[in-house]
Amino acid sequence: MAGEVKNQIQTVGRRKRSIARVVLRPGNGTWSVNGRTMADYFPRPTHQIRIEEPLKVAGLETDFDVTIRVNGGGLTGQSDAVRMGLARALVEHDEELRAPLREKGMLTRDARQVERKKPGRPKARKRFQFSKR
Repeated sequence: MAGEVKNQIQTVGRRKRSIARVVLRPGNGTWSVNGRTMADYFPRPTHQIRIEEPLKVAGLETDFDVTIRVNGGGLTGQSDAVRMGLARALVEHDEELRAPLREKGMLTRDARQVERKKPGRPKARKRFQFSKR
């Protein structure tokens, strides 16, 4: 393929309605999320910590440049999708990382989705207040 970059790993992570495409390249630890810095895109420290967790478990915080394209859902779903995509990329880089990442639950797809709203009800399961008279 024309323009193919050597030594890069591409993976996909999903959570709720979010899809994250993660590209891992050898580098010095720079982050790019949809063309912005990670701190700019994910302002909450809890999201940043959760995203960086796979690299910390692997001990490779400054060995890779991470480029992420993420869409759909909210920030929490997106951060967990990025976390899963990053964990999958690290396993592709080094198969021996599979056990510690699996142990922390980073390779397991969380398939929970929002339940649809039903007709005649205000939400999926909630009912309108019952009035006897």
